[in-house]
Amino acid sequence: MEQNYKYPTEQIDLPSKGLIYPPESPLSKGVIEMKYMTAKEEDILSNANFIKNGTVIDKLLQSMIVTPIDYKELLNGDKNAILIAARILGYGKDYEILFTDPKTGTTEKTIVDLTLLEAKLLDESLYTPGKNEFSLQLPFSKVTVTFKLLNHNDENKIEKEIKGLEKINAQGAYDVTTRLKHTIVAVNGDRDQANIREFCDNMLARDVKALREQINKVMPDVNMKIDITRSNGDVVEGVDLPIGVNFFWPDSGV
Repeated sequence: MEQNYKYPTEQIDLPSKGLIYPPESPLSKGVIEMKYMTAKEEDILSNANFIKNGTVIDKLLQSMIVTPIDYKELLNGDKNAILIAARILGYGKDYEILFTDPKTGTTEKTIVDLTLLEAKLLDESLYTPGKNEFSLQLPFSKVTVTFKLLNHNDENKIEKEIKGLEKINAQGAYDVTTRLKHTIVAVNGDRDQANIREFCDNMLARDVKALREQINKVMPDVNMKIDITRSNGDVVEGVDLPIGVNFFWPDSGV
């Protein structure tokens, strides 16, 4: 007789609260269900092919998500929350890191409680529920751009496009303009892709900076800044949480 095993699960809150996803998407509820890590997921983490081609973490997260979502829809910030949840459900909340004090240069081990990481506060007035589009008048050119927040599918397209461009000219640099071309969806209301791409290639650096700042303002995410309490009692505030090899391979010794 076939056995059906019920695995324990947890509901995970998404930083976006589901505001950006279309109403027909399960992600629009703002929560997803994830199961605890099992031996199956440890097999994924040890899969040499997944590690080599850089898909191991995505394969892991897809295996742990119970809610029937389209993984390609996931916003980067929501994916970060799922990443943190997966680590907690797999190996617990305590994450050992090596911290080097920028003032003294001394390095020591410390334990980070991952459950203390919180989502960024959202200004919900900036969102149109069910729509991933925002507008900004650029401060120097005075052009109004409509932009979207990138999801997993967008990141894959950007990576493939950059690799294609590098094959043509390995000495070129394409990251900034390529990301802009996938982020901006209209220029003064014009959604023609050729016009958008030409605009991105010639966008003023000061306007690019302003757009980045606006994207960071509206991007739902987990606040990855932590406070470190050193062995002597000193507290170092606002340290970026390092995601090292031992995040999902705690026995690696790294």
